[in-house]
Amino acid sequence: MTDPTLVQRREPVFNLPAVVTALIVVLALIHLVRTTLLWPRQDDALLLLFSFIPARYEAASLGIEFPGGGLAELWTPITYGFLHGDLIHLGVNSVWLAAFGSALAWRFGAGRFLLFSLLATMGGAAAHYLAHSHDFVPMVGASGAISGHMAGVSRFMFQSRGPLAGVGRDPRARFQVPAVPLSGLLADRRVLAFLAVWFGINLLAGFGTLALPGEEAVVAWEAHVGGFLVGLLTFDLFDPARAPPPARSPSGRAEWMDGLDDPDDPNRRSG
Repeated sequence: MTDPTLVQRREPVFNLPAVVTALIVVLALIHLVRTTLLWPRQDDALLLLFSFIPARYEAASLGIEFPGGGLAELWTPITYGFLHGDLIHLGVNSVWLAAFGSALAWRFGAGRFLLFSLLATMGGAAAHYLAHSHDFVPMVGASGAISGHMAGVSRFMFQSRGPLAGVGRDPRARFQVPAVPLSGLLADRRVLAFLAVWFGINLLAGFGTLALPGEEAVVAWEAHVGGFLVGLLTFDLFDPARAPPPARSPSGRAEWMDGLDDPDDPNRRSG
């Protein structure tokens, strides 16, 4: 007979948070409707209405009228995140959403997670606009939000007793460890390595030297960077696990620093 305590401890590992599951289902249903119920011309009209088009904000001065008018300028920095180019694009983003979004949702709870995702999505749109303010090409995809998730998770995933800790520890507790403060990012080479690899991949993709799965069209890497920076900088505003003043170990160091050289941490660096 299965030990009920083991089932409870394994729950966060084998099951996605309800809010993440719901988001993936919504993304899939939207794509299903577009590809099975709409004619190509109808889908084009939907894209013009809900995708993010930087030139929309200069339409009046250019004598061009986009569907939705001025109101669409308010909703498209959000709604573009619910649309995807094709099934591969949707599948890849769903996998990343399940991986990084779940860790963040376990930590934040549904409400904070959704608001955090909303801001990261808008941050992605803002960065894309700054780089392509005259562009008529629609931008779609949840990558801005997912990039924000990755940034948020990077603040606590390498910590001692964190999400990457060995088996045998309470899975829920692993998502509540103290986060690395922004001022401490430079002190942890694992976080720095993650940031360097992430930005390096996106820069290479942006210059066309690296193809990303699910990104057959031009990669809107600026939106990735925008979402990531928003996630990195606003994480503390949403983090319910932060506890000022920071807890300190017997050595007098802040608790988050114990993950840098904890001998029991399987992810610690060695000299």
